[in-house]
Amino acid sequence: MGDATGEITSSPNVPDSNESFRTSRPDIVGSDVPDAPFPIKLSGPVQHGFGRGSKDLGCPTANLPDDSLPPMIDAGTGVYYGYAQVTPSEGTSSLSDQDVCVLPMVMSFGWNPFYNNKRKTAEIHIMHEFKTDFYGYDMKALVLGYIRQELRYTSREALIEDIEFDKRVALKSMARPGYEKYKTDPFFTV
Repeated sequence: MGDATGEITSSPNVPDSNESFRTSRPDIVGSDVPDAPFPIKLSGPVQHGFGRGSKDLGCPTANLPDDSLPPMIDAGTGVYYGYAQVTPSEGTSSLSDQDVCVLPMVMSFGWNPFYNNKRKTAEIHIMHEFKTDFYGYDMKALVLGYIRQELRYTSREALIEDIEFDKRVALKSMARPGYEKYKTDPFFTV
């Protein structure tokens, strides 16, 4: 359902999270090399999101502007994995050398039905402990695979448990040689 601005005013039907789904998940996903439509390239300045990742879920996210999302439209909503890199903008450099490396990431792309979002968002969690915020810095993300569909959660605890499992799945899936090579992809050096 849309309004006059084209913004969605209710999230589409998303399946509920259930215990049988949560106990039967594989710990490695995808083939040995990224299949179409991957890799998907996203880039833009990191912007403020809803402030929920760190506070509510213990999983800080870097959010990209809405205009960086069109390449993801055909891939569908859900949780994805790949690599990301944050680089200081001109005249800023509060990040360490370890902070600007190409790092593993997981990304939620969709409606986030637990929070009743009115529009799709791409929320990227870079698996690294940053000492400072990097709003306004440039970020590039190379999405390499799909972990699972977006789900409607009835408890914050179940959502957090699945987020932690998603992180482990991403790391195991990207440990294969067909994925590791993307850490040095020219996309990150251009």
